[in-house]
Amino acid sequence: MNSSEEIAVSGMSAGRSAMRMGPAELVQAAAMARRFYLEGKSKIQIAEEFGVSRFKVARVLETALERDLVRIEIRVPAELDAERSDALRARYGLRHAVVVESPAEAEESPDPENLGEVAADLLGELVNEGDVLGLAWGRSTIHMAAALDRLPPCTVVQLTGVYDAGTAERGSVEAVRRAAQVSGGDAHPIYAPMLLPDAATAAALRHQTGIARAFEYFDKVTVACVSIGSWEPGISTVHDMLSDEERAHYASLGVAAEMSAHLFDAEGRRVGRDLGERCITVKADQLRRIPEVVAIAGGQRKASAIDAVLRSGLVTSLVTDTAAADVLMTAGQTPKPALNRADPDGH
Repeated sequence: MNSSEEIAVSGMSAGRSAMRMGPAELVQAAAMARRFYLEGKSKIQIAEEFGVSRFKVARVLETALERDLVRIEIRVPAELDAERSDALRARYGLRHAVVVESPAEAEESPDPENLGEVAADLLGELVNEGDVLGLAWGRSTIHMAAALDRLPPCTVVQLTGVYDAGTAERGSVEAVRRAAQVSGGDAHPIYAPMLLPDAATAAALRHQTGIARAFEYFDKVTVACVSIGSWEPGISTVHDMLSDEERAHYASLGVAAEMSAHLFDAEGRRVGRDLGERCITVKADQLRRIPEVVAIAGGQRKASAIDAVLRSGLVTSLVTDTAAADVLMTAGQTPKPALNRADPDGH
């Protein structure tokens, strides 16, 4: 993401309060401000140039701000909401929170595509050379991978199986390949469904050579990108893969959200752990140990699910939109900081 600070340094055209300074003072203050704010010189360098103490330089710069000789404007791209971003970060104790303006025509839709574009820029900031980047299945992570245009050399590994093995080339497998292509690093995709009929089939698949190789990287992942789903049709991959009877069973356990095939109740506690035995996915404990876990999710319909997952402590950073952020800022009691990464279940 690109942000900028615009520094406007005025001279004799300063406001009326600044005109109380004499002409020589005004000229000197403007010159010092230009050196400091626009040319990046230190106060010591400025003091040496003007033959004064660095303390006087500090006083002049402070006076220049107070008397409107210097105006500082903080600007971010129009689609980013800096105020909501900072408030959301503080509320949930996140490392990073980036809130994007919701498209007016799509406020009820989950995960607007522009979230992926912003998340791609965020990954460009977070990923360092030699990192291992993990990507979980999700429409938002697929949009993010498609928008990537810069990544330092890193290894990219798939963290979950795919929603539909028949769409692997257009889904998370392609997302992993795309990210690896941009970074110039190795790709470790998983050609297997996320959900299997039973635990025995899932266990057998985990031992297949290609899948086992990807799993070996799970404990090495340094930055992960995940999606969040609400427990309702069309907004949860796992929900849509289950039978009506299975959905009813997990709903009776209080499931409110899912992330990477892990289920959570409204307080962020994991429920329905047996489901994980049937899934090809990174373990929750492994996610908890990853230094940076970025969740991409937005829309009013996903707000409660986002709140639940943030309360789990598995996520360190969030990319969302204003529609979800407005709900999150009023979602019950203030949650404990996510960065302590404590397991709400005490496990």
